[in-house]
Amino acid sequence: MPPRYYWKGYLKLSLVTCPVAMTPATSESEKVRFHTLNKATGNRVVSQYVDSVTGKPVKDENEAKGYARGENDYVILTDDDLDRVALDTVKTIDIEKFVPADSIEWTYLEKPHYLMPDDPVGNEAFAVIRDAMKADKVFGVSRLVMGRRERAVILEPRDEGIVLWSLRFGDEVRPEDSYFEDIDEEADPDLVSLVQKLIKQKSAHWSSEMASDPVQASLLKLMEEKSKALKPKKTAKGKLSESAPKSNVVNIMDALRKSVEADLKGRKAG
Repeated sequence: MPPRYYWKGYLKLSLVTCPVAMTPATSESEKVRFHTLNKATGNRVVSQYVDSVTGKPVKDENEAKGYARGENDYVILTDDDLDRVALDTVKTIDIEKFVPADSIEWTYLEKPHYLMPDDPVGNEAFAVIRDAMKADKVFGVSRLVMGRRERAVILEPRDEGIVLWSLRFGDEVRPEDSYFEDIDEEADPDLVSLVQKLIKQKSAHWSSEMASDPVQASLLKLMEEKSKALKPKKTAKGKLSESAPKSNVVNIMDALRKSVEADLKGRKAG
């Protein structure tokens, strides 16, 4: 089944232009989704827009965007009105600047999209832009209209394609200084050395399994049980824990030493 594209347009760098297509790199279609039901009847509950004055439902064709000019005074804009003020960035990703790949602050990254050539004729131009960014270890900076809002985006060359990241607006990212400025603790070098040993022992190659969703798996299991009309197992109620909770105040040096030793023993046993 061919991929469904979220957007089609052009990638432009100076006089070089090529047709491209874009699709979101992430999906939530596999997530468990719930419907709101009327518990008394088992029927689904539906929502609809209602006129705030008349109280009557509003038909789809009568819905419009409105800009508040004053109290109960709106300027109505139709889809045609909004289309007429569309910017060039609706259909063109014009690379304005290049920045070092390691200079992008991750807090600005919002959502990734896969960008690829949309016409065999433009394959060479696409590949040249991609490989030049790879060679110089830079990301392209541009702008693109997404959801009727112009967003800053960066282009990251990856494998045979390009990943386009939409960026959060500058006023959406809180400055870190106001949160970190009071942290003035200097770490004990001996403790740092122990943590480095733990880091080395626990280092591994990244895997998508590291970002699995245990809640999702539990929900699926629960629904499977519900669908089979299995009753949940009864658990004893009112039982107190056999031992009182232990204090979580520990000596960090002892805890780190024990962690390193336990990890080493586990590796030898394996």
